[in-house]
Amino acid sequence: MTSIGTGYDLSNSVFSPDGRNFQVEYAVKAVENGGTAVGIRCKDGVVLAVEKIITSKLLKPGANKRIATVDRHVGIVSAGLVPDGRHFVSRARDEASSWRGTYKGPIPTSALANRLGGYVQAYTLYSSVRPFGVTAIVGGWDTEAELPVDGQVGTGPKSGSGGKVEGAKAGGPGLYMIEPSGLYWGYYGAATGKGRQAAKAELEKLDLASGNLSLADGVKEAARIIYVAHEDSKDKDFELEMSWISSMDGPTKGRHEEVPKELLEEAEKAAKRSLEGDDEEEEDKGQGEQMEE
Repeated sequence: MTSIGTGYDLSNSVFSPDGRNFQVEYAVKAVENGGTAVGIRCKDGVVLAVEKIITSKLLKPGANKRIATVDRHVGIVSAGLVPDGRHFVSRARDEASSWRGTYKGPIPTSALANRLGGYVQAYTLYSSVRPFGVTAIVGGWDTEAELPVDGQVGTGPKSGSGGKVEGAKAGGPGLYMIEPSGLYWGYYGAATGKGRQAAKAELEKLDLASGNLSLADGVKEAARIIYVAHEDSKDKDFELEMSWISSMDGPTKGRHEEVPKELLEEAEKAAKRSLEGDDEEEEDKGQGEQMEE
């Protein structure tokens, strides 16, 4: 405990004189010590991937999964404390089930993120509870529908009152990240965990906002980014866990599923080849600089 936080880090309900909530900041530190998790929003779906650190050689392959299905069309990957992540998934499933019971249909990804953000934020308000030591990335595919004019801000009517906005649809891929503070945003690409900085740098290179990345390429890029973010010299061995949600015309038919083993292995091999190629380029560059000297 640092002297800065002394006396102000004992409760969620106390702010420091400079407006900081130390309990939430400590929860963020727990997330930063977890394996890297990545989410990529593609033009025809969403890819979720996580670096699952192998804590023991006795663990059965595939154990302690970090990616979970919330509803048929939504998946969650988390970084941080595993038990907190499991409780978070349980709450998400309750929200999805409640929505189906009330509205007789699947919960929109944005609505799920909104509800979960409010739930997490409630754990930062009371001294009797602690914040969640987990950051979750929520990905889903919402059923596409024509966007009505009425109630849409900033689009403007194009076919008269009560008509439709031309060329605009609601639904499609959705990707959100929920932090320990309860803050959540929609993303084209999101990363959290130990290697988040390296992962974010790689995500920015993909120009995801243009919407040109296919789901198949997204799987390869997600695997590559996880391998780039992993530091062999510092981190333990890991197992790559990955899932995807495609459009209704894609391989998963709008469902959240694990990436097939063959495709996952192919993506891992491509990621390793890419890393080896980068290492060779760095060695050649270093030798060239020595020769110039």
